[in-house]
Amino acid sequence: MKYVAGVDVGSTQTKAIIIDENKAIVGRALLDMETSMVTVAQDAFRAALDNAGIAEGDVVWVAGTGYGRYKVTFGREQVTEISCHARGAVSLFPTTRTVIDIGGQDTKAIRVGADGKVEDFTMNDKCAAGTGRFLGAASYALEMPLAELGPLAMKSSNPVRITTTCTVFAESEIISHLAKGIPSEDVLMGVHQAIASRCVSLARRVGIEPEVTFTGGVSRNVAMVRLIEELIGMRINVSQDAHFCGALGAALFSHDRMFGAAAQPALAMAEEA
Repeated sequence: MKYVAGVDVGSTQTKAIIIDENKAIVGRALLDMETSMVTVAQDAFRAALDNAGIAEGDVVWVAGTGYGRYKVTFGREQVTEISCHARGAVSLFPTTRTVIDIGGQDTKAIRVGADGKVEDFTMNDKCAAGTGRFLGAASYALEMPLAELGPLAMKSSNPVRITTTCTVFAESEIISHLAKGIPSEDVLMGVHQAIASRCVSLARRVGIEPEVTFTGGVSRNVAMVRLIEELIGMRINVSQDAHFCGALGAALFSHDRMFGAAAQPALAMAEEA
């Protein structure tokens, strides 16, 4: 059995997925970002190998994607994160037509055709408002783990309106609200509403068509899922592997290289290496 892999180097975390010839996921790993993107990419790949119980030599093709895809120095190709998130989302939910991805540094909305190919996409501007980093500012201000933000926000009965769209100033506004005695859950729900609003506005630029699939680490946030569903007026798909969607897409592109219709040149290249 031969295997292929995808490594998604994000701004805050790196994900790696290994799949077999039948496209089944056999290994996965997720690591927080370190000082060196090159190092964390290698570490994530090795952790995925350990998780799969296979040797590095068993993997015949690796594709890099994400913010730091060119730091996957052991990879044989780099694929854009737009293509990888679309491919991964359609793999998990075949009738996906709209993909929403909220990452640590950017937010993406992708329209996918019936053939699974990207038809249109848009991303947020250079500002990190409406991204996972905005939640990071709330986490720091409240001294709470990111995983606890969503459940606490769900308890809100009177959310405040967050007026700043700048992540740099978000922490100050959050602290100001808390100093006024506003409950943490109401401040947090205000933060979530601000992010969800910007995200859905972005998605409307490409056209929101069912089914909608939510990818990226923020998809694990229950408050964000609920708010996006309320704003677009429909249920959205969220997989247990949503966080790995980019890496999965990269692994599937690797699979095309090695086992697809035009695989022979790539296979010969891999065997020579």
